[in-house]
Amino acid sequence: MSFIRSDEATPYEIHGGRFVSYVRPDTGSRDLAAWRVELPAAMVGPTHTISSEETFYVLSGRLRLVIDGESAELRAGDAAVAPAGSELAVANTTDQPARMWVTTRVGLTAELADGSTIVPPWAN
Repeated sequence: MSFIRSDEATPYEIHGGRFVSYVRPDTGSRDLAAWRVELPAAMVGPTHTISSEETFYVLSGRLRLVIDGESAELRAGDAAVAPAGSELAVANTTDQPARMWVTTRVGLTAELADGSTIVPPWAN
């Protein structure tokens, strides 16, 4: 069993967002990865296709999530599920920062529109 304290979480900066990794193989998880995403005001993330199912829970603020072309504005307390193989985009279209919690399987990869692949360290 592993306990991960907030001061032990590892932050990563990419595409204008901050990904704070808590649960991953090197913190004791064999199957799941979980992290907090911090999105500044007016941030639009790149569209990407995910290899594994992801779940999202909005902690604060408001976000626009697009999953396979279907768009929803999510507020604190709202959740969403993106199936494996879906095309995904996240944006904070407000003038306030937003945060969400994301969970997926260890080994997640994401393919960007240009065909390049990201192997996020917070999920591997």
